[in-house]
Amino acid sequence: MSGLEITGHKTLQLFSGRGYPELTDEIAQHLDCTTSPVTLYDFPNSEIYCKFEESVRGCDAFVVQSYSAPVNTWLMEQLIMVDALKRASAKRITVVAPFYPYSRQDKKTLAREPITAKLVADLFRTAGANRIISIDLHTPQIQGYFDAALDHLTALPLLSDYLQDKLDLSLTTIVSPDTGRVRTAEKYTDRLGKEVNLAFVHKRRDARVPSDVKVFEVVGDVEGRTCVIVDDMIDTAGTITKAADALLARGALEVLCAATHGVFSGPAIDRLKNSQISEIIVTNTLPIPDDKRFDKLTVLSVAPIIAAAIRAVFDDTTVSGLFDGTTA
Repeated sequence: MSGLEITGHKTLQLFSGRGYPELTDEIAQHLDCTTSPVTLYDFPNSEIYCKFEESVRGCDAFVVQSYSAPVNTWLMEQLIMVDALKRASAKRITVVAPFYPYSRQDKKTLAREPITAKLVADLFRTAGANRIISIDLHTPQIQGYFDAALDHLTALPLLSDYLQDKLDLSLTTIVSPDTGRVRTAEKYTDRLGKEVNLAFVHKRRDARVPSDVKVFEVVGDVEGRTCVIVDDMIDTAGTITKAADALLARGALEVLCAATHGVFSGPAIDRLKNSQISEIIVTNTLPIPDDKRFDKLTVLSVAPIIAAAIRAVFDDTTVSGLFDGTTA
C-alpha cells in the first residue's frame, strides 16, 4: 500500500480564564476531565501574559471566560488565550462566554454610538475563534453578528423546571418586565402549560440616563396571583423592583423574579434586599461572591448545560437537541 495512513483521534482540552475558574472546574467535573494548565498573569503595566503548559497541537480547545467586572480585562484575556491557541496549532477553538460581553450595546439608539456587541464578535473572529458558545443573549439578533458558528444556549428549561416544582401553576402569571421581553415570557408559559397566565409591564427608559426606568401600567391578569418576572439579566435591579411594586399595587399576592444572568451592579443588592420580591432566582453564569448573596437569592448551576453543549460540539452531534429544539 502506497502513501501514509494516519489513525486520527480527537482530544478535548478545557481552559479557564481568571474571570470565574470555579465554573470551569464544575464544567470539567461534568465532562469527567480536568482543566488544562495555563499560566496567566499581569505585567506591572497591566498587560496580560498567557502560556499554555501542555501541547495543544491538533486539539479541540474550549476557552471558558466569565465577564464580571473588570469586563475589559477578562475580554482581553480571552482574546489573548484564543490567539495563543491559534498560533500553537489547535485544530478548533471554541470561545465559551456564558454571559456575552457588551450584549446590551447591540444597536445604535442615538447618533454617533457604536455597536459594541458586533465589535466583540469581530474581535473573537480575528483572534481565531472557530465557534462561540453563549447563554441567553440579550437579543437574538446578536447571533447575526458572528461569521463563526454560534451555539446559543438557554437557561429557560433550568429556570422553568425550578418554578414548576415550586409554584401552583394554576395561580401563576409569568410577567415580562417590558414589551421587549414578551417573547421570552411566552416561552416560559409555553413550557409551563396553558394554565399559566401572561402579563407585561409597560415602561419607559430615559436614553440619556443609564438604568433610569419609569414603570407605567400592567397589562394582564395579576390580581390574586403569584407573579414571576422573567428577564435575561438583573443589573442594577431598578427595572424589576419597580415592576414588582406595580404588580403588587395591582393586587398580586406575591412576586418572584427569574433571570439568567445575575450582574448585580451598583445598588442592585440593596434594592433587592429591601424590595417586595419574595425570591430572586438566577444562574451562575457570573460569579456571585459571598458579599452579594442574601436570603432571598437562589442560584442554579448552568455547568451541566455548558458541559452537555461542549460534549455535543466535540462529538459533532446536535446541540439544539439538548433543549428540545428551543433557543433563547
